[in-house]
Amino acid sequence: MFIHMFAFRFKPDVTSAQKERVFEEIRTLKDQIPEILESWVGFNVSPRGRGYEFGGAMKFADAAACERYNNHPVHQKLLTWLVPLIEPIEVDFPV
Repeated sequence: MFIHMFAFRFKPDVTSAQKERVFEEIRTLKDQIPEILESWVGFNVSPRGRGYEFGGAMKFADAAACERYNNHPVHQKLLTWLVPLIEPIEVDFPV
């Protein structure tokens, strides 16, 4: 198994509606990209979040499946409008 984790700091001018769109779009990736075996996303409630407001984790069969997800057209389309809104951090690891 392979885990992909991410967290976002939203840029100052990002609206609540845009944040909700991020949640909905990432939440539905599992239904559109078969490499995602399981996924979890949500808004951060930790007092130790250091400004990271949103995060998630995805489970894949292996690193190659995660890379296929990364290059999938649906994911790439999401990135075109998402990346300008965030300061992300990612962590990937085999389990």
